[in-house]
Formats: sequence, C-alpha cells, structure tokens
Amino acid sequence: MAEERIKPIVMPKWGLSMREGKITAWLKPLGSRVAVGDAILEVETDKIASAVEAGSAGTLRRIIGQPDAIYPVKALIGVLAEDDVADADVDAFVSGYTTPAAEMDDEEAGPGYQFTETPAGPLRFAKRGEGGEVVVLVHGFGGDLDNWLFNIDALATEATVYALDLPGHGQSSKSVAEPSLKGLSRALIDFMDKLSITDAHLVGHSMGGAVVARATLDAPQRVKSLTLISSAGLGQDINRGYVEGFVTSTSRRDLKPVLEQLFDDPSLVNRQFVEDVLKYKRLDGVQQALSTLSAALFPNGQQADVLAGELANAGKPALVIWGANDRVIPAKHAGALGEAAKAEVIKEAGHMVQMEKAGKVNDLVLAHIRS
Repeated sequence: MAEERIKPIVMPKWGLSMREGKITAWLKPLGSRVAVGDAILEVETDKIASAVEAGSAGTLRRIIGQPDAIYPVKALIGVLAEDDVADADVDAFVSGYTTPAAEMDDEEAGPGYQFTETPAGPLRFAKRGEGGEVVVLVHGFGGDLDNWLFNIDALATEATVYALDLPGHGQSSKSVAEPSLKGLSRALIDFMDKLSITDAHLVGHSMGGAVVARATLDAPQRVKSLTLISSAGLGQDINRGYVEGFVTSTSRRDLKPVLEQLFDDPSLVNRQFVEDVLKYKRLDGVQQALSTLSAALFPNGQQADVLAGELANAGKPALVIWGANDRVIPAKHAGALGEAAKAEVIKEAGHMVQMEKAGKVNDLVLAHIRS
C-alpha cells in the first residue's frame, strides 16, 4: 500500500519536559534524497537547538513546517516517500494526518522526575523504559540529567534507563560531603542500591565518565559494561580556561562564550541554554559545590585522577566515544585504554558529542550493550 511507503517527519520530543519546538531551518531542499541519519532540519527548544536526523530513507516530498514557526511535539512537519509514490497519495496522507497531541506518552502518564534519599542526600533521577538490560547515565561537571535528553528515549527502546543528577548538580542535594571521584562513585553505587539495581551498563560523560570508571574499579560486580563519552580520568589534559570560566562566570555575557566551547557548532548554545545554567549556578550551595569539586578534581588546570591504567586491566567491556573537535578534553585521550576498549572518534562534534551526534552515539551505545 502507498501509505506504508510514506514516512512522516514530525516534531521530535527531546527530554521529559518538551512540548513544542521551533523550526529554525530546513537543511535539505524539497525533492532531495534523504538517507537514514541525515540531518534534515534544525529545531530549537527551550533547552537547546539541534538538528533532526532522518529515521527513514526516501525523497523529501513535502515541507509543511515553516522556519520560525512553532509546532507541538509529534506535529507533521514534512513527508518522505519514494519517487514512484503518486502525489495524490502523498497529499492524502498529509490531509489525513492527525497530530496525536491528546495521547499520553509513558513519561506523561507517570512521574517525569523522581527523587530518592541516599547517604549523599536526595538525588533526582528519571527512569525510562521497562525490561531488558539496565543502563545508568551519569552527566559531567556542572551538568544534569537533561544532558541526556537526546539519548534517554532512544536507549529506552531496548533497555531500562536511569539518568541521575549527581550531588551538587541539577536538583539533587547541593551538599557534596565527599568531593572526590571516590565520593561521587560511592554516591552512584548508593543510588543503585536504593533503587535495587544489582548491576548495570554504566554510561558516563566527561566528569561522569571518570565517576563510572571509578565505580567500575570500586565495585566491579555492579558493572556489566561501561561507555565513556568525552571522558575525564583517561589523561591529565583538560581545558583550564573552560573549568575556571564555568565556575566563576556570573553573567550571560561571561558564561555564553564558555558554554560555546562545549560544542563544535557554538550556535547550538541558545539564550535559554545559558539562562538555565545561570539559574542553576545561582542556587544556594551550587557555587561552593562547583568550587570544591573543581579544586579536588582539576587542581592547577590538570586532572587529578588518571584511571586509564587500572581501567585497562579491569576486564570490563568498554566503549570510548569522543568528538573529534572536543575543546574541553582532547580527543587523543580516546585511545588511552588501548585494546581494552573500542574507541570511536566522531567528526564534526565537540565535547557534547552525545547531543551533537545523538543518533550515532545512541547506535554505538546500543550495539555495545547488545554485545
């Protein structure tokens, strides 16, 4: 049937809170051939701007969503179809499409964010998916669980996925009783204990990579595999200016150029992204937490803990992912584990490679978990 060969392009849902998005530009012209994974348009949300990747192949037969217009999640904004599908069939598909705005997704039917009490204080987390393997996502320095907004749903198609705010971050406790990788590793294991997660595939970004590496060494029986994304803990090098700028910046003017260093494409740092970080940094206890962690983990502009040697001998399946143009931690660290890990360096991506190249990263992580 013609309908089965017609594929909708809809406004994506990134993260638990997204309800609508604004189209900023189409990256493919009408009539162009689209392959799976191609960036076809750019969308801006109240969190970040990003490209939408094609989930199906075909010819871009209709462009419905217009630049600068705002559309609800799941609204039809374009159509892919093979060239031999009649125009009348495409038009009928468009006219008959109904945006399922009234339907409740799993995340809308249940709690989006939850909290659990741990020895490190209350920690916020999100849980997506049911059954299969268990995956725990751990963000980096100054980040929070929304750093995984392009990943958590994709991974949850095959696993039960948890993302948490570490102590001192997001909406978790702003007190960091033990400001060290050991302390953050203990907080992670305590979190897993509280949620009865006996073992899991750990995925860590930046500082979170060092945290899951430390957890692998501290509690190897709790770790089935680990994925390190632009990870700390694999070498001493780190962008001192970025760390100090993130900790000390108190205005939008000062913070925006610091945050732009996270991305290969600095235009992804929109005004709301900067305001959200500033709002977090102004919370009681955050400045002390960031300053204390920075002094403990990155003294004198270097990483205090280099775990590559121990980790290479840990015997755990490891995947290392890096953005080729990382300006915070150099991509040369991707090879630090040698043959003990599979390493993937992704072009046209920076430190936040899991955002800039989400489709590629998600595919790599899922393949690693399956194997």
